[in-house]
Amino acid sequence: MAEILIVEDETAINELLRRNLELVGHRCRSVYDGEAAVEVLEEQAFDLMLLDIMLPGLDGFEVYREAGEIPTIFLTAKGGLTDRVKGLRMGADDYMVKPFEMLELLARVEAVLRRTHKGGKDFTFYGVRIDFESRVIEKDGQAVDCTPREYELLETLVKNRNIALSSERLLELVWGYDFEGDTRTVDVHIQKLRKKLGLEECIKTVYKLGYRLEIMK
Repeated sequence: MAEILIVEDETAINELLRRNLELVGHRCRSVYDGEAAVEVLEEQAFDLMLLDIMLPGLDGFEVYREAGEIPTIFLTAKGGLTDRVKGLRMGADDYMVKPFEMLELLARVEAVLRRTHKGGKDFTFYGVRIDFESRVIEKDGQAVDCTPREYELLETLVKNRNIALSSERLLELVWGYDFEGDTRTVDVHIQKLRKKLGLEECIKTVYKLGYRLEIMK
């Protein structure tokens, strides 16, 4: 997946970001102040930077100026319109205000990587290959006949792999907020994916919650 630099001075938030991003397959490097970020950027290339604005020493805006053209999501407790506009006018790709939902952060990371063509065009696991551009699913090199909903459900599980998602959340992400059915729809589609792709052992049922696509590193 992607190489991501996390620039966040609050240790707990930095560790939480790193842990969740690594769970879904990204490789992360963490720093805790602006000067360290600039030094790391001089020695290593990254696909994306998560950048806090309120940093010791150089602030996030100064780091961004030094970083060059690297896709960036600003993370900050400053939710004022002036700061958001400043960050976006500088060229940042997105802006999130703390506290934020981790699932939303992961979704925004995937969106930026998709726009900047940094996140990979496909993903392969246990003989299954999902192509995010052509929306084709293969099993052992052979295309599998899947419905659009089955594809979207698998893509959602893949992009949130190793994270438990409630059935309600899957319903929102795949079918939309205005869908009038219930979570049994999710259960039915999960069973179809398991059978078609031989993923009975990988798509785990999480008791009283929902499902998790478990992929061991």
